[in-house]
Amino acid sequence: MNQYDVSTAHRQESSVAVNKVLKNTYWLLALTLAFSAFTAMLSMNATVQISPLIFLVIAYGLLFATHKLANSPWGLATTFAFTGFMGYAIGPLMGYLMASQGGSEIVMTALGGTAFIFFGLSGWALVSRKDFSFLSGFIAAGALVLIAAIVISLIWPMPALQLAMSVGFMFFSSAVILFQTGQIVNGGERNYILATITLYVSLYNIFMSLIHLLMAFSGDE
Repeated sequence: MNQYDVSTAHRQESSVAVNKVLKNTYWLLALTLAFSAFTAMLSMNATVQISPLIFLVIAYGLLFATHKLANSPWGLATTFAFTGFMGYAIGPLMGYLMASQGGSEIVMTALGGTAFIFFGLSGWALVSRKDFSFLSGFIAAGALVLIAAIVISLIWPMPALQLAMSVGFMFFSSAVILFQTGQIVNGGERNYILATITLYVSLYNIFMSLIHLLMAFSGDE
C-alpha cells in the first residue's frame, strides 16, 4: 500500500469516527432533552422550589461525576441523572408560566429561540467545518466572569445583574456550541458523552436566559 492509499484510508477512518461521534451525540442529546422535559412535567405542580445553593451543589456534583465517568457505561447513568435533575429543577417555573396569562407564549418563544440558535450555529459549524478553537480563550474567560457574577448575585440579588447574566450566558453558550461542534467535526472530540453534556448545558443556559429576558420584558419579574 503506497503513501496515497494510506492517507486515503486514514481520512476515511477519521470521517467514519467523526460521523459516529456526531450520530451518538445528537441521539443522546435528543434523549436527554426528552427526559428533561419529562422530569419537568413531573415537578410542574411542585410547591417547593430547590434553593439556588442546593441546585448548584447537586448540578455541579453530577456534572463533575459525568466528566469523571465519561469513558465508562456509568457516564450514561450520570448524564441522565444530571439532565433529569435539571429538568426537575425548572418544573415549578414552567408550571407557573404555563398557568399564568401569556406565560405559555414566553415558554414557546424561548423554545423556538433556543432551537433557532442551536440549529443555526450547529449548521454553520457542520457545513463550514471551521476550526473554532480560537474561541477557547473567550470561553475560559467568560466562564470565570459568569461564575463570579453567579456568586455576586447570590449575595446581592440585583435585577440589572440578572439581566446582564442572561445576555452573557447566551453569548457564552453560543460560543460553546460553535466550539464543541467544531471539535467534533475536526476530530478533536471523540467522547460523545462529553460532547452531549456540553451541548445540553449550552441549550439549557440559552433557554433559561431567554425565559428570564422575556419575563423581564413582559413585566413578570
